[in-house]
Amino acid sequence: MSTFKFEGSELNQKILLGHPSGLFILFFTEMWERFSYYGMRALLVLFLTSALIDDGWAWSREEAMGLYGTYTMLVYFTPIIGGLIADKLLGYRWAVALGALIMTLGHASMAMDTPWGLYTGIGLLVAGNGLFKPNITSIINGVYINAQEKKDGAFTIFYMGVNAGAFLGIMLCGYIGETQGWQWGFGLAGIFMFFGMLQFWYAQKIFGDVGLPPHKQTISKENADTKESKTEKVPANVQRDRYIVVGVLAFFTVFFWAAFEQAGGSMTIFARDYTNRVLVGNAANIFRIANTLLTIVPLIIITYVLFSLFKITFKKYALSNFFLGLSFAIIWVIVLWMLQNQYTEESTTIPASWFGILNSFYIIAFAPLFSKIWDSKYNPSATVKFGVGLILLGLGFGILAYGSATIPQGAQTASVSIIWLILAYLLHTLGELSLSPVGLSYVSKLVPATKIGMMFGLWYIAVGLGNKTAGSMGGMIDEITAKYSMSTFFLIFTLVPMAAGLLIIALTPVIKKLMHGVK
Repeated sequence: MSTFKFEGSELNQKILLGHPSGLFILFFTEMWERFSYYGMRALLVLFLTSALIDDGWAWSREEAMGLYGTYTMLVYFTPIIGGLIADKLLGYRWAVALGALIMTLGHASMAMDTPWGLYTGIGLLVAGNGLFKPNITSIINGVYINAQEKKDGAFTIFYMGVNAGAFLGIMLCGYIGETQGWQWGFGLAGIFMFFGMLQFWYAQKIFGDVGLPPHKQTISKENADTKESKTEKVPANVQRDRYIVVGVLAFFTVFFWAAFEQAGGSMTIFARDYTNRVLVGNAANIFRIANTLLTIVPLIIITYVLFSLFKITFKKYALSNFFLGLSFAIIWVIVLWMLQNQYTEESTTIPASWFGILNSFYIIAFAPLFSKIWDSKYNPSATVKFGVGLILLGLGFGILAYGSATIPQGAQTASVSIIWLILAYLLHTLGELSLSPVGLSYVSKLVPATKIGMMFGLWYIAVGLGNKTAGSMGGMIDEITAKYSMSTFFLIFTLVPMAAGLLIIALTPVIKKLMHGVK
């Protein structure tokens, strides 16, 4: 039993990997939500731009990436509204469950393969995400309100659930969608969103009062008063400068996501149409072995966590555990079937969506290293971290520019090596680790405790604007490759982030002064 006091029921005091068992209810709920989001995201542009003969809709790349940009932008806009609804009316738990249900209906609509179903589905996914995304993290905050020392570790575990879901969603929905039919890929995303909702709903009592509607809470007022009394009193002129810093960091964040989110658009198109994804002989065998290890090892680890949770919660929350166990049984069947298919074929064709899993894999592999660097004497300032992140992102696109130099002007297909995408995703992920978590951390340090929710909402608006810009700029791929070359297209995403990175590093002395001691 931990010496820390966690909010929630008596069962929530049972410890798993050093944390309350309820954290892992949230871990798996978030995992299935990210499975559905990234699974759908991996397929959207591929589906829309595929030829009619391939059961796609034959949209232009510009049209498809315009819709992709609008969707990903709205995903980051709606959490502000969802957070307010939960705070004032529903409570966090109802908001999470309702958001999950709405997203399930959204995936089901998209699986109908009609224009009405597509637009209705995207609208439902955006609305459901607004209710789900901000409020599941609010439940974590509530559980750890008297155990702040454990919160960093809790969010690290939670973040692993995010990446595990993204990894599996891209791999399995992508494979099913590209090999069995787009509607099956969209439908699979919805199935696991539904199971995630059920396993959360039938285990929610483990959280006690945490996340209940405002009129039913018995601890929130007391905790809010305690939090307010501990809030640092900052002079108005100092706080104004710190707000300016948040604004500057948010501005450069737009540049980062405008390039990074090419992963779901132009980079996916590059993987499908311009990359040699057919492997034979030794190359095919190497890929099969690597892909097997890449898939099976993380799944074994997550399954171990699952059984550890079962030991604690099955007696009390059997129905929740049933749906969670059923989910994993289905996952294992699909994974083994997918791997068997790859081993029985003479050659292996890598799904275009497969490359998206590299981001999650690299995050899991390198996040501990970055965490140690930030905790060491070599920990740089926020602006240097932002600058390094932007420069690494640009270098990743520089690799793609180099790799695509042999593609003729205006070509619609080519066959360049997969190594360029593998290296690009590596540098992009290292850039993400340098910038994305750092930005959220500094927002929490630079603004008053009573304004954190609002400022996080504004921060996500900046991320959303970056996503919309990504769709608009990615939609210019045909125009730029026709007038210049594919290499020129990627050089734009090389030079702009790198220039932005150098600029924010140059601003380091000014930003440090405006922070007034915040490190």
